[in-house]
Amino acid sequence: MRSARHLLQVLAAIAILVLAAAGHAAAAEDAARKDLVLRGDARCTRCHDETDDYPVLAIGKTRHGTVADGRTPSCVNCHGESERHVNKPEGVNERPLPDVVFRGKSRSTPASQNAQCLGCHKSDAKRMHWDGSPHQSRDVACTSCHRVHTAHDAVRDRVTQPEVCFNCHKEQRTQINKPSHHPIPEGKMGCSDCHNPHGSTGPKLMKRDSVNDTCYTCHMEKRGPFVHAHEPVTEDCANCHNPHGTTAENMLKARPPFLCHQCHTPHGAQVGQVVGQGQTQPFGGSPLLGPNTSGKSGINYFMARGCTNCHTEIHGSNNPSTTNATPQFMFR
Repeated sequence: MRSARHLLQVLAAIAILVLAAAGHAAAAEDAARKDLVLRGDARCTRCHDETDDYPVLAIGKTRHGTVADGRTPSCVNCHGESERHVNKPEGVNERPLPDVVFRGKSRSTPASQNAQCLGCHKSDAKRMHWDGSPHQSRDVACTSCHRVHTAHDAVRDRVTQPEVCFNCHKEQRTQINKPSHHPIPEGKMGCSDCHNPHGSTGPKLMKRDSVNDTCYTCHMEKRGPFVHAHEPVTEDCANCHNPHGTTAENMLKARPPFLCHQCHTPHGAQVGQVVGQGQTQPFGGSPLLGPNTSGKSGINYFMARGCTNCHTEIHGSNNPSTTNATPQFMFR
């Protein structure tokens, strides 16, 4: 009996020594394990290393991996503490997911994902109008456009940015490939030169308060003020232009004179009007050439540039009113 008790005590002492040794080994291993990219990432990179299917460690090549910047986040700042993911509970066959998942079929809701990003980025003036913006109200997640763990974030590159936008805005993809377009396919402009996808106070997510103010950042000569202002111009450039591209020159929605005729009576464009049996009475004419009495068009609007053969300053003119009877938008 005494020998059996002694044997149990010896076995218990051995077990304690073994556990203590294992604990010291684990502690030594934890002490030896160092962060690879971010502060405190050792708990993650012991599994998610360079052999991972997703290039996790590539974050070190991005701004989020700049260790010299005190604002640089860690893994848990974006994915949460994720204790159940790090330390799999006993009796669980599959490891639970992190608190916030940004990719895959089991990803978190867009609101949960965006909350992690906005924790740092909402203070930026460019993103202060995110709440209530079209992208936010349509449950677009930040990671729908951005790639955080990759060295090259396509949506932040002017050359590759349009392709990211065109994943949803397919109509605009067709328009910029029309003959007259802004130099987006050539890589000289990006969608964000005119739009703020994170929200704005202007229409259509324009960077300025209006369409015109956004256009005037490049087309300053059209701003005015002019003595003779053209009302459709001062109201909205998009009344006449489609900025994404058209088949008419200068990105006009239709070529002159058809575009002008949408608002203006086609002076002299009619040949005659039937008034009796086979008889016609000429009508129309031009304020420059007088009434049309020849039965033919007073001005051939269908040659060359049509109306703009004479009205060259269509965006506005300072031509004095004493020059001729109709000075508006004529040569300066």
